[in-house]
Parts: sequence; structure tokens; C-alpha cells
Amino acid sequence: QVPLVESGGGLVQAGGSLRLSCAASGRTFSSYGMGWFRQAPGKEREFVAAIRWSVGSTYYADSVKGRFTISRDNAKNTVLLQMKSLKPDDTAVYYCAGRRSRRPSVLADEYDYWGQGTQVTVSS
Repeated sequence: QVPLVESGGGLVQAGGSLRLSCAASGRTFSSYGMGWFRQAPGKEREFVAAIRWSVGSTYYADSVKGRFTISRDNAKNTVLLQMKSLKPDDTAVYYCAGRRSRRPSVLADEYDYWGQGTQVTVSS
């Protein structure tokens, strides 16, 4: 198991910013593809962003492109999701996920490890 722990969620007004962190213990991310997903009430879990840890390649859902940035902190073994220009539609529980493959994926079913989730609420 690769325990993943998210942090950084909260309540923010529309147009504001939040930064989410995903930390792992017991193993480094270097051989994993890492992703962020979100799930709003009554909706399916959807892809947000992903990063190929080894080379830093990033991928984004169209709905967040230009507003969200995924990055990695090698020293802290942490994946970050910087969210700017937040909208009420971004309100959801955000999950960090890890895949036992260097290539990330946009499909939730292809990830092997999940964090517990952190709530992000954007008020209008």
C-alpha cells in the first residue's frame, strides 16, 4: 500500500485560489503516475489533472486547463494542485490517486491507490 493523504481543501469565494497537497509515506512517487480527480454530489468521479512523475509531463481536463496547475515536489515526495480562478462548479471532493505505472491516466479505474479526499467548496 502507498498511503496517500490529501490536504489543503476548504471554503473559498469564486475567483479565489487554493492549493491541494498529496503526500505519500513509505514509498517515493518516482515510479508512479499521479493524478487528481474530483467528485461532486450526485456526479461521477472525474479526471482533473495528472503528472508523469519521472519527467514532469502534465495533463489537464479541459474544464480546468489554464486555471489549475499540477506539480511535484521531489524533496517532500508530494504532488500539488494549485487552483486559481475557482468557480462554484469546481465544488467537489478532490482525490489524489497513484498508478503503478509511470504513465498517468485520465481513467479512475486505472489507478491503484487513493487518498481519503479533501473537500473544496467555492461560493458564488
